[in-house]
Amino acid sequence: MVERNGVVGFFLHPASALHDTGWNHPEHQGRLRALASTVGKALLTLHGHAEQQESPDATIDDLALIHTRAHVKHIRERCQAADAQQKVIPVESDTRVSPSSWDAALGSVGGALAAVDAVAKGRLRAAFVATRPPGHHATPEMAMGFCLFNNAAVAARHLQATGQAERVLIVDWDVHHGNGTQDAFYEDPSVFYFSVHQAPHYPGTGDPADTGGNEGRGYTLNVALPAGTPRDVYRHHFTDGLQQALEIAPPDFILISAGYDALKGDPLGGQLLEPHDFWEMTGEVMEAARTHCGGKVVAVLEGGYDPPRLGQAALATVRALAGLEAVQPQGV
Repeated sequence: MVERNGVVGFFLHPASALHDTGWNHPEHQGRLRALASTVGKALLTLHGHAEQQESPDATIDDLALIHTRAHVKHIRERCQAADAQQKVIPVESDTRVSPSSWDAALGSVGGALAAVDAVAKGRLRAAFVATRPPGHHATPEMAMGFCLFNNAAVAARHLQATGQAERVLIVDWDVHHGNGTQDAFYEDPSVFYFSVHQAPHYPGTGDPADTGGNEGRGYTLNVALPAGTPRDVYRHHFTDGLQQALEIAPPDFILISAGYDALKGDPLGGQLLEPHDFWEMTGEVMEAARTHCGGKVVAVLEGGYDPPRLGQAALATVRALAGLEAVQPQGV
């Protein structure tokens, strides 16, 4: 077994902060600034436990592990049009790009790939990737829900394509169902997709009856919870779902689609979680990873639209990945 470095990597591509959707858009630049500020300040005191890492750019071939060439071409052309016009323009009804969006998208996917490589090879204990744009709504053929390319899905396929994992578990705790990730692996038993999300809610997918198709039947697990679910009930469903996933498909690697819009007060959610809950849930995933796959876990950022709270919850996740106590349980 590979001996694992004790450091958690924090990956952030510089172009991600420049991806401009307009300040009237929920997925605005302030999200990442708040996260980077909160985690960046903490890194000064976490030396030896968590350190910032370089995020390279992904390639077109990397994107094509999940996305059609036509989709990649469409996104590139829209980003080029935004650059030529020097303004923010729409890709889909709710998804926008700006002159820096292409670089941000390649950097987000590239950071996810660098993170899984480093963790798989034992150079890092675990990793958190501050991906922006987010990814889990992006289907193989279409951008939607603020997402251009599916960072977690590409990372899962990269692990398999490079022989670093055969079976991957994707744990998605964003308040919105990750329809794009589900679509990518719905008929594939080698990637188990587990989502706990609010319903009814955008994008209207994620019915518990949707469990996979053909050879992938039984390898999708959707846990749909109503708005206002009490924290202890929410956490119970998460724990139960995670255990089901592990029993059905013990993984070689675990990816977390780490959205923080289930936090109490998030403008696009309706749940009641606190940053400490994400510390607890990350700890559960890390314990599962130690049991099943040598501790290999990478979290990639999805939603979360209350910037200060987003930063607090992301830091809680980083501390849990590093095996450190939470700074301060909140709302307990």
